Amino acid sequence: MIKVLVTFGTRPEAIKLAPVIHALKNRKGFEVVVCVTSQHREMLDQVLSLFNIQPDIDLNVMKPNQNLMQLTSEILVALKKVFEEVKPDWLIVQGDTTTTFAASLAGFYSKIRVAHVEAGLRTDDKYHPYPEEINRRLTGVLTDFHFAATEKARENLIREGVASEKIVVTGNTVIDALLSVVHKVRDGRRKIFQERFSMLDSSKKLILVTGHRRESFGEHFENICNSLYQIAEQEPDVEIVYPVHLNPNIRIPAHQILGQHPRIHLLEPLEYEPFVYLMDQSYIILTDSGGIQEEAPSLGKPVLVIRNKTERPEGVEAGAAKVIGRSTQDIVRETRHLLQNETLYKKMSRVRNPYGDGTASDRIALTLESFQA
Repeated sequence: MIKVLVTFGTRPEAIKLAPVIHALKNRKGFEVVVCVTSQHREMLDQVLSLFNIQPDIDLNVMKPNQNLMQLTSEILVALKKVFEEVKPDWLIVQGDTTTTFAASLAGFYSKIRVAHVEAGLRTDDKYHPYPEEINRRLTGVLTDFHFAATEKARENLIREGVASEKIVVTGNTVIDALLSVVHKVRDGRRKIFQERFSMLDSSKKLILVTGHRRESFGEHFENICNSLYQIAEQEPDVEIVYPVHLNPNIRIPAHQILGQHPRIHLLEPLEYEPFVYLMDQSYIILTDSGGIQEEAPSLGKPVLVIRNKTERPEGVEAGAAKVIGRSTQDIVRETRHLLQNETLYKKMSRVRNPYGDGTASDRIALTLESFQA
C-alpha cells in the first residue's frame, strides 16, 4: 500500500488535483490523505464541494493581511506535524502557489518524496508572474518526480538538469476536471445558469474577463479596465462579464472604472461550475490566468492573454491564444480585430487543445503505482 499525501491550498490547485485524488482512490494500491492549507478559503471550499472531496486535514493557515513570508512559514510549521502523524510515502503538490513551494520544502526537510503535478512551466523571468515563477522553479529543485503537462515543459526540466527518467508527460489535469464539469453544465444545468445570468443578451458576443495578477496592480490594471470600457463603447454588439477578484487592488479600480457601463457586468467571484458555463457561452476570453489558457481551447474559445509573457506557450504556438500585453491601446486593438475578423476567429477557435485529452490523472496514478513505497 502506497500512502500519498495530497496537499493544496487554492481553488486552481483543487480543480487540477481533484481528478488526481479520484484516480488514486479508485485504485486499490493507494491510501490517499488530503491536506488543505486553505490559502483561498471560500473559493477552495466551493471546489471541494463540487468534486465531492472531503479534506482529512485542514490547516486553515490564512490570516488577515498575511504576507507571503508569513504564509510560507505558517505552512512549513504546520506540515511538520502532519508529516509526523501521516508518515506519507509520497507528497503530491500542484502548480506554482505558495502552498506548493512551502509544502515541497517541508517535504524535503522531512525526507519525503515529492511529486509535482504540472511541472516545468517557465517564463524565465522571476517577476513574471510573481511569485509563481520562482515558486515553481524552487519546487522543481525539490521534486523527486515531475509530471509535466506538455513536451515543452519536459524540455524545460531537462534543460535545468532533471533526469529524463524522472519526468512523465501526462497532459494537464485541468482538462480532466473541465470535461467532467462541462458535461454536467451542458446536459443538466444549462437552464439553471441561463436563469442565473439572465441579464446577458444572447444576441450579443460575450467577452469573459479574468484579471488578478499581482504584477498588474496599479497602472497596468487601470489600463486593462480602461481598455474594457473602450471596447464596450466601440463595439455595441458586445457584452463583457468580469467576475472580480476580492483583492481590493483589483476590486476598487474595477468598480470605479467599469461599474457604470450598462454592457459591462461586474460579478462576485464565481464557483467553478457557473464559471465553466460562462466560458462555454463566451465568444472571446481575455485573461491573465494560467489555467484558463489551458481550458479554453477544449471549448473552442480564443484566448487573448493580457500579460507580457506566458509560461504556457503551447497555446500561442498552436494558434489558440495570443499574448497582447497590458497597454490600453494593444488590448483594444487586438480584441476588436478578433471580433471583426471572422477568418482569424475561426482559425483560433478550431485549434486542437495542446494541453491534454482528459486522461492525465490516470497517467499520474499509473506512474505512481509503478513505484514501491
